[in-house]
Amino acid sequence: MPQHGAMLHPVLRVAHIALALVLVTAAVAADDTPRLSGIVAGIADGDTVDVRLDSGMVRVRLHAVDAPEHDQPYGRAARRELSRLVYRRVVEVEPIEQDRYDRLVGRLWLGEMDVNAELLRLGAAWVYRRYARVPDYCGIEQEARGQERGLWGLPTVPPVAPWEWRQRDKRGKPFTEYPHPSLADCIASLGK
Repeated sequence: MPQHGAMLHPVLRVAHIALALVLVTAAVAADDTPRLSGIVAGIADGDTVDVRLDSGMVRVRLHAVDAPEHDQPYGRAARRELSRLVYRRVVEVEPIEQDRYDRLVGRLWLGEMDVNAELLRLGAAWVYRRYARVPDYCGIEQEARGQERGLWGLPTVPPVAPWEWRQRDKRGKPFTEYPHPSLADCIASLGK
């Protein structure tokens, strides 16, 4: 049995995620807004948290947002922003799917606050265009850009998208510039 706060063995983590998804399926039948309640026990980075559910610990990757990597400009600040918002607090996870790393992907709620959206509002994350399906998030990111909040106020212009930063050694080509995408451009790129 793992010690208090320790990460579970990968097989047990998958079992806990499966149990959580079963509970969500049951909750869907009873309520249109399935959410799992737990306490944030750890902050892995600016878009990933560890939540202690009644069924055990689960790693949650925040859906539709992508924070700068730890070695990227604003990466540590993004992690601090997420920690400031939710660390040791009771949250609700709205599950979306399970990713290839056995993380539960979902929206995180602190009361009525959509934490994923709040990270965008603070300028601590980008809309993760490939996976996002929430057009409102594009408007929130655009507002943060216009107000030069968080990473959008950095002197390095333009910032590098985290999904490109992670591929920087494999790309062999310059980063895509996203200096002033319009709201329509962001919405058109969702899911692509």
